[in-house]
Amino acid sequence: MKVDMGPDPSLAYRPDADPELAKDKDSFRNYTAGPLLDRVFTTYKLMHTHQTVDFVSRKHIQFGSFSHKKMTVMEVVDLLDNLVDESDPDVDFPNSFHAFQTAEGIRKAHPDKDWFHLVGLLHDLGKILALWGEPQWAVVGDTFPVGCRPQASVVFCESTFQDNPDLRDPRYSTELGMYQPHCGLENALMSWGHDEYLYRMMKFNKFSLPPEAFYMIRFHSFYPWHTGGDYLQLCSQQDLDMLPWVQEFNKFDLYTKSPELPDVDSLRPYYQGLIDKYCPGILSW
Repeated sequence: MKVDMGPDPSLAYRPDADPELAKDKDSFRNYTAGPLLDRVFTTYKLMHTHQTVDFVSRKHIQFGSFSHKKMTVMEVVDLLDNLVDESDPDVDFPNSFHAFQTAEGIRKAHPDKDWFHLVGLLHDLGKILALWGEPQWAVVGDTFPVGCRPQASVVFCESTFQDNPDLRDPRYSTELGMYQPHCGLENALMSWGHDEYLYRMMKFNKFSLPPEAFYMIRFHSFYPWHTGGDYLQLCSQQDLDMLPWVQEFNKFDLYTKSPELPDVDSLRPYYQGLIDKYCPGILSW
């Protein structure tokens, strides 16, 4: 059974497009189809209204024990085939194809970094949250730190945050908000979604991947940082050192428009070997 999640807003609009367009959603009409835009805008409006310090903190408690399911990585890859985006006019194939296409793109460009290949397979597995009843605005889309004023390159920044209660709280409404200068993104409370969930799940299950992999997973949807150039006031030197890795990963993190889908069955043994190397067995989700 397919679950229609609607369009993934993180694919429909990116802050590296013309920033002038972000001022008025009607000006996107020439960028993408009207009905799609309206749904994307609504998703971001809900996200930017409800993603608060309190909401994110509660989600960490709700999911932080990782006691929801016991599954292998490959079982989750297969489960996410239920998240085919049936409303996307360009893509109509299961999520697992995107996972394997991303991984294979990385494998071709970086044949000597098998851990990087695995990141391509893993990066969207946090979308399992959508099968557990989480709303789309708390699963997909571009991420941002809560607890401080949103910066200019956040999607629809000027038109979607008016009802967010944190921006009426003096603790959270300044550029630094509740943070210290250059405190490090590892200390930021990121908006809740598939990135943050999977990052924490990987830490909980002690994946034996390098630090670059954890950065890629946690921040691959943090477009205001890795593409928009914002939130540098929170960054440590380690964040700046890791930024090129996140940007390199994002070259491959796009749904392909090619009709030539990978032969997933032939690829499974290779990627199962990487799973067995870095995150084997039945894991806590």
